[in-house]
Amino acid sequence: MGQVIGWLASAISDKIRVIMEKKQGNPAEGKADRKKVPRTFAVIDQRGCTGCHACIPVCPVDCIEQVPGEEHPDFMRLVEVDQDRCIGCDACAKICPWDTIFMIQPTELTEKMEQWTVRSVMYNDMGDNAVKKTGTDE
Repeated sequence: MGQVIGWLASAISDKIRVIMEKKQGNPAEGKADRKKVPRTFAVIDQRGCTGCHACIPVCPVDCIEQVPGEEHPDFMRLVEVDQDRCIGCDACAKICPWDTIFMIQPTELTEKMEQWTVRSVMYNDMGDNAVKKTGTDE
């Protein structure tokens, strides 16, 4: 019994380490495309996201990624849904302990993403090449 618990703890620890690693480049590279457009999309309101990452392991298509937090990009890591791969299953919304993941109709998707998400509002790219957007075209 003790060996099983030890193995399980090790496996969970390895999975958490992989989830928490900072991803380089485009996180969608090498992942399968979605087969059809969902009826609803998962959008995370990052004003309430604590970065607990509870949603990441339940996503069946691995479309939830870490993004740098707005105020402390290297310290606080939030999560965001890759809308090009989301299948609208709502597993993440059900598991979120902070109730900050909402299933949004396609007609409201762009508006909600602009209000709630860091990547689409603050950054042109991720990682070291992140460029903060301003309100001007300068």
